[in-house]
Amino acid sequence: MGDFSFNALVGSIRDVDSRFVSSAVKAVNVSLTLRNWCIGAYIKEFELHGADRAGYGDKLFDRLSLSLSDSGMRSCDKRALFRYVQFYERYPEVLGLLSGEVRDACLAVCRDLEPERYTLIEGIVGTVSPQFKAPIDKLVSSLSFSHISEIMQIENPLKRAFYEVECMRGVWSVRELKRQIDSMYFERSGLSKDKEALCRLVNEGAEVSSPAQVIRDPYVFEFLGLKPAEVMDESAFESALLDKLKEFLLELGHGFCFEARQKKMLVGDEYYFVDLVFYHRILKCHVLVDLKMEGLSHAHVGRVQARWACVPSPAALAAGGLR
Repeated sequence: MGDFSFNALVGSIRDVDSRFVSSAVKAVNVSLTLRNWCIGAYIKEFELHGADRAGYGDKLFDRLSLSLSDSGMRSCDKRALFRYVQFYERYPEVLGLLSGEVRDACLAVCRDLEPERYTLIEGIVGTVSPQFKAPIDKLVSSLSFSHISEIMQIENPLKRAFYEVECMRGVWSVRELKRQIDSMYFERSGLSKDKEALCRLVNEGAEVSSPAQVIRDPYVFEFLGLKPAEVMDESAFESALLDKLKEFLLELGHGFCFEARQKKMLVGDEYYFVDLVFYHRILKCHVLVDLKMEGLSHAHVGRVQARWACVPSPAALAAGGLR
């Protein structure tokens, strides 16, 4: 220990901090993913064998979302509930990761609804071919639920497994995963004569996932009961600038009403955060302020126009989504 210098002290503290932060983030992510699978399992069981399911019909997801929201639960809008059911259907083998009281409770519900469903659920796990699938324990511990949500939209099982493996190997962020899917990496890899060289090229400039990005994931911070403003990383300069913009717009005249800052909005299948949201009562339209720290380019303008082509109604904005 004689050579334990001050620099070594700083390095050791930073290292242990990084390890525990990563461990905590992984634990939160795994819990969230398993919770979502269980929710999907319960909903699917009710759809198939619920005692009073006929009374809900096509309105099941709407009424369930409303009831859960009224009880204070987060991330339970209709779209999210559909996604949980899809997760359960795509990855039935997650059942093997449940343990203790959670597993017992899940299987108890299945037995209560219809006893033979216990056998069926266990049977589903056995029918999934492991030939093309990543190990489920590694998948759940390595990828966030947002990663999994993107991957499970892919219908082709082989293509889905390809992105599972490549995403874990490259430690891609969710944005990088979307970019690689859009760039048809799977198809390009199939045509490439040197797949390893293509893989190295893809991962050289890839955006990797970090604990900070995971915490800012909408699924994660809502699961933890955090507000967007508490997790979105604003510099002091950016925060002061947004404050000034807010004051400036409110002083432009009658009609401007401030609604939200760092408002989470759903556009299609993707969440975005708007820096400032106003509603103009006279013009009957929303004014959205999206702050860019770098110089404005044509690419920025194009992305903004494409993203906000459809202005939401006040009701849609209050619900946090665009359809």
